[in-house]
Amino acid sequence: MPGLELLSTNLLQPIVLAFLLGAIAGFVKSELELPEAVIKLLAIYLLFSLGITGGRELAKAELGDVLPVIAITLFMVFAIPTAVYVITRRLGRFDISNAAAIAAHYGSVSTATFFASVTFAKAMNTPSEGYMAAMVALMEFGVIYSLVIARIAMGRASGGGIDFKQLFMSVIRGRGILLLCGGMVIGYLATDRQWQQIQPFYEGLFRGMLMLFLLEMGITAARQARAFKEVGVFMVGFGVLMPIVNGVIGVTLGHWAGLSVGGAFVFGAICASASFIDAPAACRASLPQANPGIYLTSSLGVTLPFNLLAGLPLYYSYANWLAG
Repeated sequence: MPGLELLSTNLLQPIVLAFLLGAIAGFVKSELELPEAVIKLLAIYLLFSLGITGGRELAKAELGDVLPVIAITLFMVFAIPTAVYVITRRLGRFDISNAAAIAAHYGSVSTATFFASVTFAKAMNTPSEGYMAAMVALMEFGVIYSLVIARIAMGRASGGGIDFKQLFMSVIRGRGILLLCGGMVIGYLATDRQWQQIQPFYEGLFRGMLMLFLLEMGITAARQARAFKEVGVFMVGFGVLMPIVNGVIGVTLGHWAGLSVGGAFVFGAICASASFIDAPAACRASLPQANPGIYLTSSLGVTLPFNLLAGLPLYYSYANWLAG
């Protein structure tokens, strides 16, 4: 499929249009705003639904098919934060706290980008493997690794130790890991009859809920985009180029691991994304001296819009080319 046609297919998806509508509302300073409680409920629903449906697919999968994907996911858990930390420290000349916070965001996953990539893969008639939700949960441990990097670097200067238990628990307590892992266990254990009873709620309403969530993300992204001056030219370029590099590497590894076109594409989108929900909470608790205006504006104001509007067609085209 020609690139322009692929791009238009992505842009005309209802979920992407909902994001664009939210961005327009944010730029014109509209009164449109979802209550904080509703936003939290939408996030809980989407993560829990994703975990349950992923658990269902994981129960059907052969162990031999899943192990190579787990291996490449673990590799990216360490590779992405390490690369981001080195780049932002040496080229961006950020201090330890800000470099580690940026690494935590890009080492984690944007669930909005993941949802959009799964929907896009289905729209192209190349659905991804359902157990990709397990890889999303695994990638969340990139936050722990990034915080460990910060603690080690800071410890060299201050002579302090590292509280690994506190770091681990700060991520485990996050709703992302809890809902994804818990949902997968429930989905894995559910029988076909039990699944049929809850399927209309967790599958039938999913896309509608996702549209509302992305509407709010569009509003928030537009507000963050106004803070470009604080992020700087370097971080704007980084917020576009780093997802492309990570996305291409992710698609390549997914292809080598035996994933389908849709699966390799979704894995690439996972690697290309940057968290803006769970990682900020962990960084605020563990790296209070890091500047949210830098890591949030980069992940939410630059990387998320780029991935939703242009990144997904790019990663899909590359996955298609590899398979072809």
